[in-house]
Amino acid sequence: MASGPFLLGFMSALSIVVIALVGSYYYLKRTRRRGSNIQGYLDLIPDLSAEQRRKVQEIRKTFLPKVERIRQDLCEKRMVLARTLFSRSADRSGVHTAAEDILRCQSELEHAVIEHILEEKEILNEKQRLDFFNIILRQFAQGGLGVHDVKAQRKF
Repeated sequence: MASGPFLLGFMSALSIVVIALVGSYYYLKRTRRRGSNIQGYLDLIPDLSAEQRRKVQEIRKTFLPKVERIRQDLCEKRMVLARTLFSRSADRSGVHTAAEDILRCQSELEHAVIEHILEEKEILNEKQRLDFFNIILRQFAQGGLGVHDVKAQRKF
């Protein structure tokens, strides 16, 4: 049996498989990147005007750094709690004080998000507000701060 046609067929099939895998990789990479560009709830509303998008970006210039500061503070307070919990002489009053600090920080974060939602809501028309309301319901039903909380999901 001649090996030439066999090798040609094998190389053709291998090339097709490689092209399909590379194409799938880039398609999935592009899809993931597009999904990761979501910074907030309003990114989930497709019919925002250019002016509304500009206003959203202005609102985020103050909101996102503020939230990041609160998250950093929250992370530090949780580390203090962990150290207090696992110190040789775990002081219950110290543990409770650390937990109260965390609760205050979480409350500050919730208030910031609520104020941000109220500010964003003002730039929407009635149909967009209804869409926004449904997005908020879905996000809050998941138990977190929704898409604004994506950056807080850290791996340790």
